[in-house]
Amino acid sequence: MLTNKVTKPSGELTIRVIAMPSNTNAAGDVFGGWVMSQMDLAAGSAANGRAGTKTVTVAIDGVSFLAPMAVGDELSVYTDILKVGRTSMTIQVQAWRRLRHAKERDLVTQGKFVFVALDENNRPKAIPPEEE
Repeated sequence: MLTNKVTKPSGELTIRVIAMPSNTNAAGDVFGGWVMSQMDLAAGSAANGRAGTKTVTVAIDGVSFLAPMAVGDELSVYTDILKVGRTSMTIQVQAWRRLRHAKERDLVTQGKFVFVALDENNRPKAIPPEEE
């Protein structure tokens, strides 16, 4: 089960953004979909960088929301490439919030995102070996 007892982000900081009024529902809470979109953008950036080509999201696994966000909160998204296959990769993504006037961070959610590398015809493409 997912808990927010994790005390420190893992992976590489990929996106940092401030939640704005347009990102909230009528109750003033940040949309979970907005958080998910930031996670997908971060994972896509990591996937594109690793594959060196266009990539697309094909699956998202294990996302549960643990903490709410409000306007002015800072969202930091961390990515860690867990597995690279022939044409796909799995990326662990963590979303952390920092309240507007605080130093402490809380885990908002995390999940595994699966991406597939594509060629110019949108067909699966082999991911090259990692450069050293």
